[in-house]
Amino acid sequence: MNKKIFAVAAALVCFAVAGLTAQAAGEAVSDAPVAVEAAAENTAVVQEADSGSAIKYVAAGLAVGLACIAGGMAVGKIGAAAMGAMSENAELSGKALPFVGLAEGICLWGFLVALLIIIL
Repeated sequence: MNKKIFAVAAALVCFAVAGLTAQAAGEAVSDAPVAVEAAAENTAVVQEADSGSAIKYVAAGLAVGLACIAGGMAVGKIGAAAMGAMSENAELSGKALPFVGLAEGICLWGFLVALLIIIL
């Protein structure tokens, strides 16, 4: 279990470093001299918009990705326990399977959050 947590933490650190590197590269490009001031202002506005939209898409991807990873881990543990309980007593299927559906709902919440991040 600890290996999974460290793997997720390492992935998040890689995403953060990649985002900071992309942001620094965008700032380096925006610092380049431009002959016409109006063109420089338009370029700066476009680059700020691109940077904001890129961060928005990264945040949406992280929301969906982490929610799906967590949902998969939850479904794996709950599904195994539900199947084990149903193998001993078949009458428990009506009580055990809704919990699997609740665990799958984690992925839907992640998708909803990502959709709201992109739209708003």
